[in-house]
Amino acid sequence: MVHQYKLGGYNIVLDTCSGSVHVVDEAAYDVIALYKEKPREEIVPLILEKYAHRPEVTREEVEGCLDAVAGLEAKGQLFTPDTFAPAAGAFKEKSGGVVKALCLHVAHSCNLKCSYCFASQGEFHGERALMPFAVGKRALDFLVEHSGSRRNLEVDFFGGEPLLNWGVVKQLVGYARSIEKQAGKNFRFTLTTNGMLIDEEVIGFANREMSNVVLSLDGRQEVHDRFRVDWQGQGSYSRVVPLFQRLVRARGGKGYYMRGTFTHHNPDFLQDIQAMLGLGFTELSMEPVVCSPDSPAALTEADKPIVMEQYEKLAGLMLERKRAGKPFTFYHYMVDLESGPCIYKRISGCGSGTEYMAVTPWGDLYPCHQFVGEEKFRLGSVFEGVTNAATQEEFRQCNVYARPDCQDCWAKLYCAGGCAANAYHATGSISGTYRYGCELFKKRMECAIMLQAAEAE
Repeated sequence: MVHQYKLGGYNIVLDTCSGSVHVVDEAAYDVIALYKEKPREEIVPLILEKYAHRPEVTREEVEGCLDAVAGLEAKGQLFTPDTFAPAAGAFKEKSGGVVKALCLHVAHSCNLKCSYCFASQGEFHGERALMPFAVGKRALDFLVEHSGSRRNLEVDFFGGEPLLNWGVVKQLVGYARSIEKQAGKNFRFTLTTNGMLIDEEVIGFANREMSNVVLSLDGRQEVHDRFRVDWQGQGSYSRVVPLFQRLVRARGGKGYYMRGTFTHHNPDFLQDIQAMLGLGFTELSMEPVVCSPDSPAALTEADKPIVMEQYEKLAGLMLERKRAGKPFTFYHYMVDLESGPCIYKRISGCGSGTEYMAVTPWGDLYPCHQFVGEEKFRLGSVFEGVTNAATQEEFRQCNVYARPDCQDCWAKLYCAGGCAANAYHATGSISGTYRYGCELFKKRMECAIMLQAAEAE
């Protein structure tokens, strides 16, 4: 499958199944578009007629272009057939039930009351609770026991607000460090926080032990304070920004992300990106809101063209700043066209419910944090293991080829079918398609590939 598009002054041809990206001139772009539709003897006069005003487009040039396209096809770099479908169901089977990552919900409680929060202000539609050390310890043991020969293990400290249970977070890190050498493992920790409880002790510990820190900031103060308010209804921007700046400065180049959310009230999110850049942050992410369609925050069809334009303008800003020696990272534009994810990941996705699970304060296991609180998706617990084999098997069989709407999509080997949780909440099936999210993803991929093309040039 071939996808062609024009962006940023580039004519881009993407061969989906090989991953090859070709940047071509306009005549070659048109030759490729016609290559499978018409015979060679019809393509040549059509191209010569269209480019009659350009003397450099000669019969010899067009014939040579056709030969080059045929050569690329023979090498498997254009019009490559999709041969991955038969293997799609087998990849997850080969993992043998190996678990590589856990999202530890150390706090089902939060000191903010963000109205767009998919986790119902940290409670996940249930009781407020903090994870006891004994539950977290058992979760880490469960991870080690089910990780097979995998050495690197990922643990996310999540909430609610995990700093509300900071003492247990530190204990769990200490326990993991005490067992990793004997177990032959290496733990990598991530902390996600709204920043309200950051202090010097948190900064020091996080910078020693956390491979990554995700900091929640929605950009402009008026945007951030619209939703990210405390329980008295006061905005949190002025309190968290100085703390975020102190933490990032102290990290000395270690991984972090400023993670923002854009909603119906700020589809012009590039202004929020620029606001974060103005604060000195350069590792950025802006995510479309995840909420009920009837929420005032939900993105609408009218918002979509605005968001699409913002993604294009963002790519332009990134190029401009990189050329000026002031680069920044946008999470969704991080695409490795050289090696990238293996075909296993391109087909099977994030591994939710099989390789990756979320753990509640009580030790219950769910496929990921976005399913927590929905009882039918409870997989078991860290104490009893996975007991809901039928639901886990459903996730094991959920791959890009199990999604009917993905079969003819050029982006399927980049998104692996998208988020199972978003699909479920949009369609009632984890194998469904969240169409709005799909369209945004495809625009992000086009922008990301264009950026790679520009940097290569």
